[in-house]
Formats: sequence, structure tokens, C-alpha cells
Amino acid sequence: MRIVIAEDTVILRDGLVQLLTSRGQEVAAAVGDAAALLTAVDEHRPDVAVVDVRLPPDHTDEGVRAAVELRRRHPDLGILMFSQYVEARFATDLLAHGSRGMGYLLKERVVDIDDFVDALHRVASGGTALDPEVVTQLVGASRRPEHTSTLTPREKEVMALMAEGRTNAAIAGTLVIGERAVEKHVANIFTKFVLF
Repeated sequence: MRIVIAEDTVILRDGLVQLLTSRGQEVAAAVGDAAALLTAVDEHRPDVAVVDVRLPPDHTDEGVRAAVELRRRHPDLGILMFSQYVEARFATDLLAHGSRGMGYLLKERVVDIDDFVDALHRVASGGTALDPEVVTQLVGASRRPEHTSTLTPREKEVMALMAEGRTNAAIAGTLVIGERAVEKHVANIFTKFVLF
């Protein structure tokens, strides 16, 4: 799997490169700002981009804006937002362009590198990888939360378990379904909350 990383913190960026390459992944480029990210993806055509939400120069939404532009330029590119913040408004903007091949993980909640690599693989292959805290905040930030009535009973079960902080694997185990089915339900939940 070819990866491009956009992270402005040098130590974290270099640490990600070393951790991923030590697990057999190819990091084609590791950059520190949104403009360099766009250039690197155009040049290297990775399977997935790991993007911090806040990048120089303003450290506001440059990463999300770059991710939206990457979606426009490279619709099949997997994008994993990797931040220490839940930016519900920005995540909603990105998800409005489709949840296929999309992830949003919180840096402080990633406790296992193999789980992180697995999330990258899922996103690169068109799946989703969403931190339960991101789900909770996106649903809470929805402009029209009454649209929970549009969720299927299974989607409501998945959403409730996500709100408890359960991982996709834990949700799958609890509901006795596959992880891919969980990913599909999560994507449907987001699509309904973003579109309504």
C-alpha cells in the first residue's frame, strides 16, 4: 500500500513514516502542509493519504480543504483524517463528498499500530474507519438530529454502540455481523446525517 502523509509536527510525521515502513507499507511522501500534500498525491498516486485537519499556515481547516480537493482530483483515493480534534463541521464537509474510502481517527485514541494499519487498508480499499467520538460529535452537530428516524433499526443499534465508544470489531461481535457490515452501516449513518 502506497501512502502519503500530511502532518506538520515533524516528530509525529517521522514517527508515522518509521512505524508504517517497519510494517511493510510504502510511504511515498511525508509533507508538512496542504500545498505539498496536493503536489505529493498528484505525483505519487498513493492508495491512501493520512491528513492532519489543521495544517500551516493558519492551522485551521487547511487539511480538510486539501482533502476535499483531493477527492475532486482523485475520487478513488482513500483519505484518513488524523487529528487530535473532532472538527464536526469540517468532517461533515468532507463526508458530503461521499463516505467511500474515508476515515477520521483521533491521534490520542489510537493505541495499537496494527489497528491503525488495518484502518488504512480499509480506507484504501473503499471502506471506512471512524472513531466513535467522531461519530458522536457529528451526530450531535447535525443540523437536523430529528433525522434519526430515517435510520434503520440496525443502524440505530450500530450508532448506539458507537456512542458507547466501541470499535468496529466490538460492534461486529456484539451484533454478530461482519466488520464490513459495520462499516457499511456507519457509512449509511453518516450519509443520512450529512445529507439531511
